Amino acid sequence: MVIKLPKSVELILSKLNNCGYEAYIVGGCVRDSIIGTTPHDWDICTSALPEQVMGIFEGYKIIPTGLKHGTVTIIIDNFKYEVTTYRIDGEYKDNRHPKEISFTNNLKEDLNRRDFTINAMAYNPSTGLVDYFNGKKDIYNKLIKCVGNPDDRFNEDALRIMRAVRFATMLNYYIEDN
Repeated sequence: MVIKLPKSVELILSKLNNCGYEAYIVGGCVRDSIIGTTPHDWDICTSALPEQVMGIFEGYKIIPTGLKHGTVTIIIDNFKYEVTTYRIDGEYKDNRHPKEISFTNNLKEDLNRRDFTINAMAYNPSTGLVDYFNGKKDIYNKLIKCVGNPDDRFNEDALRIMRAVRFATMLNYYIEDN
């Protein structure tokens, strides 16, 4: 599978890779590309820490969007690209936000914390599609399914229930019984 990436996204992935870091597009832009719709935004995940990302893109306009959560926004041609360090969420405190996060250099651990299988895929041109949780299969089966235990996912973030309904409605998918 080949996903056509905007030149700016190719540039970001390439610069991170050339500096020795992993970098992938992730989440909704991967899902939308597989479905065949144009992504509205292009999120990137990386093994590079926020400070390293800012150093690599020193000559670009950068917004330290959420350094505590590993997110740096890079602006290229007036378009914003969020670049986030792979992370693991700790215990959730209010059915919405993790008490703490920790950075990891493991893509699978980052994807494992995501809500639905269709949003837990990553892609870069060298590696291709990374789909540990069968999100592509769930897209073809028109199924909204949690990554891991659904009770855990919904207890972590109660808004995921609404997101499941929204995705099912927007995409004309079914929500898995569990």
